[in-house]
Amino acid sequence: MTRPIIVFDLDGTLIDTAPDLLDSLNHSLAASELAAVDEAGFKRFVGHGGRVMIERAHAAQQRSLAVDEHDRLLRLFLDHYTDNIPGKSRPYPGVVEAIARFENAGYLLAICTNKYEANSVALIEALGLASHFAAICGQDTFAFRKPDPRHLTQTIALAGGNPHGALMVGDSQTDIDTAKAAGIPVVAVDFGYTDRHVREFEPSAVISHFDALTLDLAERLIAAAAH
Repeated sequence: MTRPIIVFDLDGTLIDTAPDLLDSLNHSLAASELAAVDEAGFKRFVGHGGRVMIERAHAAQQRSLAVDEHDRLLRLFLDHYTDNIPGKSRPYPGVVEAIARFENAGYLLAICTNKYEANSVALIEALGLASHFAAICGQDTFAFRKPDPRHLTQTIALAGGNPHGALMVGDSQTDIDTAKAAGIPVVAVDFGYTDRHVREFEPSAVISHFDALTLDLAERLIAAAAH
């Protein structure tokens, strides 16, 4: 019998990467002689990736952004981010305990993220968590990415799991839409990187701390989806 599986998003779900992503954004903006962004006001854009963050920062400062310059700044952003992994990034409270809880109960664990695979693996390895995950799949692992449901279902397959015994955990509309399209229940954390409350996207459940991601909750959601 296939073991049940929990698939996690990465940034804003398992790991608080915002401090490092914003540092890399400000590094790239300095090369364009723009002011640094305010962390509190800009954190909601972190989940959209470097290209969108650079675009929003220029728009906020009413600066035009040519395609070539956009590409140049994105390269600076990515290089800075890659060179400084893991930086200040840390697991959210309760993550390590949740991983142990589900591993001990026989669950497979995987990561499905729109971060590049190499950066995702490097981050999880640097934080000493890589051995817990049967698969770590990024935006470039397959020919498709979230919200395409195949990104999630192929991550599950690579990890040795079955979509009919799976649960997704994420922090954004993209994660929720992906899981729904795959027919997989989804728990949304409400502390991630989104400019709207995750409740608006109608996930299967919402949690405010990983202590609330219990075996009972996972089992109930997976069982309900099977009927």
